[in-house]
Amino acid sequence: MRILLSNDDGIHAPGLNILATRLAENANHQVYIVAPDRQRSATGHSLTLHKPLRVQRIELDSRIKGAWATTGTPSDCVKLALSELLESPPDVIISGINNGPNLGADVLYSGTVAAAMEGASLNFPAIAVSAVKGETAVFNVGAEFVHNFLDIFIQLPRVQRGLININIPAQAAAGEVKGVRATELGLRLYDDHFEKRSDPYGRDYYWLSGQAIEEGEAETSDVHAVKQGFISVTPVAFTMTDHNAVQHLNQLKALHDLTYLRS
Repeated sequence: MRILLSNDDGIHAPGLNILATRLAENANHQVYIVAPDRQRSATGHSLTLHKPLRVQRIELDSRIKGAWATTGTPSDCVKLALSELLESPPDVIISGINNGPNLGADVLYSGTVAAAMEGASLNFPAIAVSAVKGETAVFNVGAEFVHNFLDIFIQLPRVQRGLININIPAQAAAGEVKGVRATELGLRLYDDHFEKRSDPYGRDYYWLSGQAIEEGEAETSDVHAVKQGFISVTPVAFTMTDHNAVQHLNQLKALHDLTYLRS
């Protein structure tokens, strides 16, 4: 299987390298990496349009077929890999393992999920993987799970513009994972606030901080499963059209009577 890996923590991030090494141990896999040259967390699905993208070949584990660092975002990395860097298209695109969870509404901001989403939008099978606790033991559990999950993943029915979002619980650090649950996205809202500060020149700036609100989550959610010590496997689709609303709007005579357009 040809596997393209990316992330948003940077090409030298432990989670990415542990996953890449584990997958490359399988002689049936050809592993390639295209990842940012630095931390790119919470970049969402942004692309670089107003400056050049620079690429550098990186030497990693000898079993990895090729690795490149770019100055771009996670979405840039996947787009560049598919159009320029890889000689043949991958069979699957995997983003992670991220240092920190991507649960519920986190997927809207996550660079990790965005890299997988870029692949999914181009009709490639895609997986995003995150770990609640950024420790080697947790990354090892996540890497082993992904390696084994691939056999199941390739048999799953494909959803257009869809991906699988996996989160590894903190309990994995102590070897206390309770199992695996297929879940739905939770809410994962945040109690955000901006702290106002001043720089040495007296100019104001703001620093965003806050805590996730995990109360009130459904028992079927990824947030609840991971909190209880389960690995969550969440199918996510990005077809955003509200088809019921489209049907309702089409039935509104007032909408069709609007005369804003002038000849």
